[in-house]
Amino acid sequence: MDENVAEFLRRIILKIPLCEMKTILEAWDFLSEDQLQSINLKQRKEFLAQEVILLCEDKCASLDDMALLDLMYTQFHRHQKLWNVFQMSKEPGEDDVDLFDMEQFQSSFKRILQRTLKNVTVSFRVYEKNSVWIRVAWGTQYSQPNQYKPTFVVYYPQTPYVFISSCYLKSTVPLLHQALKVASKHHQMAQLDLRSRHLDSLKAIVFNEYDQTFENYNSTASWREGGLGLKTDLDSKIIHENTEEKVRIHRATQEAFGAYPQPQLEFAQYKVGSETKFKSDVGGGILADRKEPLRCLVKFSSPHLLEALKSLAPAGIADTPLSPLLTCIPSKKMNYFKIRDK
Repeated sequence: MDENVAEFLRRIILKIPLCEMKTILEAWDFLSEDQLQSINLKQRKEFLAQEVILLCEDKCASLDDMALLDLMYTQFHRHQKLWNVFQMSKEPGEDDVDLFDMEQFQSSFKRILQRTLKNVTVSFRVYEKNSVWIRVAWGTQYSQPNQYKPTFVVYYPQTPYVFISSCYLKSTVPLLHQALKVASKHHQMAQLDLRSRHLDSLKAIVFNEYDQTFENYNSTASWREGGLGLKTDLDSKIIHENTEEKVRIHRATQEAFGAYPQPQLEFAQYKVGSETKFKSDVGGGILADRKEPLRCLVKFSSPHLLEALKSLAPAGIADTPLSPLLTCIPSKKMNYFKIRDK
């Protein structure tokens, strides 16, 4: 086995958590069952990596085999990538749905890339029968592909959506888009203002897989039946007003966000356009006499932004209803907004 391939394998093994090692190596489906059973998972990572390298040398492992293992690792740790969402479209009058041939898709995609760029490594894996994972390691006309900075693509056949991790070589982006359009039989490709590290949540948003129906269950009763934790010796009018206010906030929150768990996004960004000017019905103030356009950038961030926004009003931190700019993220399929004058 080439020493560059061995080093590539060593680095992959070192980044796989020990608790996932057996699962990922089994999913890789390169080593035999007996070889997998022979691996000592209780030793130090460096020694474990050398043991796996020796086993792979016995099977004459290639660079393509290692690229597939790296693809497997990324599928298990997809949250480590920042995913961008793209929507493809066809020419007017064309059928929206074509019969999908996996072999033809892979052959066409690979041919488009290699016809333009000789030094490129392409790996495919069908995942859960409804998505194609693609790993592309980019080189140049004069250098071999950089296996440590690949681009990952997740495409759902017979849909217009594709998810792409960041490309470190920006010059390769048009070529990648062209290969995807030709292989999937689309003509246009546009980037949505939606990105996140949580690929599954992005998929749920673009395919509307989260429940958007407001469940009109008897939430009023659930709030009233002892759920407020109020002392019984408080004035009955205060209890009544407090109960009604909490019910109102609860209903408004569910109307805005629904009763289901929210897709997981880490941030939302709002950029005021370069032609937007400050307007106010109230006289005076620092910005009242400003003639230049107002420029600013507001960014909300949280490990689970939509759930955090959903909890603001019930916690008494914000009034209801929240701004539509905050509640429309899933329905608009956006978490990057540009605010302009109407």
